Formats: sequence, C-alpha cells, structure tokens
Amino acid sequence: MTSPTAFANAGTTPTTSTTTSGGTTTTTAPGGGYDDTYYRNAIGKTGSTLKTALNGIIRTNTKLSYDQVWDALKATDQDPNNSANVITLYEGRSQSKTSNGGDPNDWNREHVWAKSHGDFGTATGPGTDIHHLRPSDVSVNAERGNKDFDMGGSPVGEAPGNYTDADSWEPRNAVKGDIARMIFYMAVRYEGGDGYPNLEMNNNVNNGTAPYHGRLSVLLQWNAQDPPDAFEKRRNQVIYDSYQRNRNPFIDHPEWATSIWG
Repeated sequence: MTSPTAFANAGTTPTTSTTTSGGTTTTTAPGGGYDDTYYRNAIGKTGSTLKTALNGIIRTNTKLSYDQVWDALKATDQDPNNSANVITLYEGRSQSKTSNGGDPNDWNREHVWAKSHGDFGTATGPGTDIHHLRPSDVSVNAERGNKDFDMGGSPVGEAPGNYTDADSWEPRNAVKGDIARMIFYMAVRYEGGDGYPNLEMNNNVNNGTAPYHGRLSVLLQWNAQDPPDAFEKRRNQVIYDSYQRNRNPFIDHPEWATSIWG
C-alpha cells in the first residue's frame, strides 16, 4: 500500500476532527476512517528519519493501569459477531468476556512483545500498552512464554495453526501480520527517552531479558503476507478513540515497516 491516504474515508462521509493534548489533529469518521493529518510530520520521510518522526507522533499517549487493561481488551478485541465475547489471539476462539482470569481455559493478557525482553514487567507504560496486549488462553500464553517469533516447530495442541520449539513461536497465519505490526509499534514507541527501555528488533531468537525482539526478517515477511484486516483496523481505531489516543502507524501504513527496516 503506497497511498498516504489509503485508509481515509472520502466523499460525503461525515467526519469529526479531534485534537490531542500533543496538538496533533486527526479526522475520524463513523466506522474508523481518518485522514493523514495525524501523520503530517512523517509523510515523505524514510528510514531512521521516519522512525524518529513516528515516535514523536505516538509517544504522547494516555497510559493505562494493568487492571484497566482487562476492560480495554474487552472492547478492543470484541467479537464482531457476538458483543459478549472477545476473540483470542493465538486460538482465534470466540470466548466470553467474563471468562478472564488465571484458571485453565480462561483468557488472560498476552504481552506480544514479551515483557521480559527489556524487563519492563506490568508497570504502567510498555507493560500496559494495549497496542501489544491481546486476549489469549491461559495455558497457550504460558506455552508461548517469552519466546521470540520465528518459523517452525511442533504444533501447539490447544491452538491449531501455531507452532513452537525451545526458543521461538510461530502464530497462525491469520494473525502473523498482526503480530509483526505490534512488534514494529513497540520498537518505534519505546525509544528510551522517556524513562522506558529502548526496545529494538534484531534477527535473533533467545533474546532473554535484553530489550530486543526477533526475528526481524520473519516479521517483515509476515507483515507483507498478512495485511491489516477489518478486525485489526477497528482495534486500532478503538484504542485511539477510547483509550490511549495514539495509533499503530503500521496498521495504517504497513509499507512503513519496509521503509524503516527493510
């Protein structure tokens, strides 16, 4: 996708303009349209200059507590066909919003950027940023642990289509791009200048507690293979409208990942 207004609503659709505390204005429309006024400081830039510009746009977000994340995920990941349920990330299962917790077959809060990669835990900031937090089955979440993302491994019994080995996790095809764009977001949002760790991607697995996540080359492939769908776009809009007041640029402009890291 190369048009800077590829997701904009055009024509006669009514729109409303909103200005954030940081002075950035975005125009939104019913159903999740926006125009690229939000990204005006990034349009036309490439590489590290683009990354720096995007950080400046998205870093002044509203921050949630870890308890607030529960209710946020019930809205962001709502099943479009059943408003009483959420869709779990790795399993693709429609599950009651009220079945969240820590018991077997409950859903809990999966940190897609593993919280040990940078050792930020669940403290307010990267540990509570819902752009990378998703509902997931408790035991599947535990099996993924803090593994980096890569191809291959053995099938995950409770989550068909996912594969894992000792040091990596491959998600199901329908969310491969979602995973990649969440990791891209974290690497741009958290640059180490606001008291949070400087998160970066590399081409490794087994990153442990270092503030790195891999495997970059695979994530770039997944971004191209699985473009943003309606669920992911709606999620981005709900986070902007109702919770953090910032967007994931790589959902709006997937091509920017290649411009920065390709």
